[in-house]
Amino acid sequence: MTNISAIRLRMEFTECAEQLGAYGRLNSPHKIASAFKQLTRMQESPSEEFWALFLSSKLEITGVEMISKGSLNTSIVHPREVYKSAVLHNSAAICVAHNHPSGDPTPSQNDINITRRLQEAGHILGIEFLDHIIIGGGGTNIHQSLGELGYV
Repeated sequence: MTNISAIRLRMEFTECAEQLGAYGRLNSPHKIASAFKQLTRMQESPSEEFWALFLSSKLEITGVEMISKGSLNTSIVHPREVYKSAVLHNSAAICVAHNHPSGDPTPSQNDINITRRLQEAGHILGIEFLDHIIIGGGGTNIHQSLGELGYV
């Protein structure tokens, strides 16, 4: 890698880090949902997408990653993939979100089950699982926090 390439890469990384840092502490479901909507635009996707935000011990975003892209009404997610990325990002905590292209953010039984599995896996690994947000699709601005519903 040339010096110019290294400088460009460093500048791109710094710009990305500054953008993620602009969200501050993600200490409420509303802030978490807003960050997911702005960073991923998943509410506009015609198929289900499952994303994770990786957080520092100060609850600031250190990374964002799409874990799975599914069909119109399903996305397959396994805790192994979520926490593999969390470990690689040196995360102290994570938040996950997925969209419901139908527009209705009501959690299904599968949504509740994966939330519980992710919470259990995080407990074992020592990575705090903060929330699972479901974002209504079709460009809607509605969301549902499984934490607020008592599942986290």
